[in-house]
Amino acid sequence: MGLAIVHEDSPDRRGIDVAMLYNPRLFHLDGYRLIPYVGEDSGYVSRDHLLASGTLAGERLHLMVGHWPSRYGGDKSSHLRERAAAIVWAAADSLCEAEGDKTRLLIMGDLNDDPTNRSVRKVLNARKQIGEVRECGLYNPMWRLYELGVGSLAYQGKWSLFDQIIVSHGLLQDPTQLRYWKTEVFNRSFLIQQEGSNRGYPRRTFSNNTFINGYSDHLPVLVYLIRERQ
Repeated sequence: MGLAIVHEDSPDRRGIDVAMLYNPRLFHLDGYRLIPYVGEDSGYVSRDHLLASGTLAGERLHLMVGHWPSRYGGDKSSHLRERAAAIVWAAADSLCEAEGDKTRLLIMGDLNDDPTNRSVRKVLNARKQIGEVRECGLYNPMWRLYELGVGSLAYQGKWSLFDQIIVSHGLLQDPTQLRYWKTEVFNRSFLIQQEGSNRGYPRRTFSNNTFINGYSDHLPVLVYLIRERQ
């Protein structure tokens, strides 16, 4: 298929890493770096964040991929995701300081929190409305979808929207340049379990250690970027 991958091992104890699969004919990678998760508890480790930079449609674009700490323990683990959000915010702020408010950045991944949780809403300060986003700020288009009842994974009959794509202010401004258009959760029938106790849920690869030839227990999320034809 001609695709390329950016991947390095993370210190996560379960062996979970983050990676980026991309089409080099469309996105030209200039370089990448890993941003480690450093928490207050030196004994806790989690996935690194991957920050990749390159050009898309002739314009510079940064992509930050993350998989924030799990919700194991419920609310007791929220401080771990808030720490991850603080790390992401610091990296985004540094990019904007270096390149100015036109910095084009997409933050994406399984955040293990919904758009309304404190990690995303307060620490990352990802706003619900484009008009609320200020210089070097962030917009969360997933918030509106979440309020409409759209989710990317289901658990005990409840849908959550942990898989998010967050957009920098630089992708919201100039209509003549590369800019944000819309997002969606890609929900199609072939991705959904059609029978059994998990009917209506995303069709996962394994169910109770049995291979069922599915895809994932999460649905994909998409972002569309557009620019005027030159």
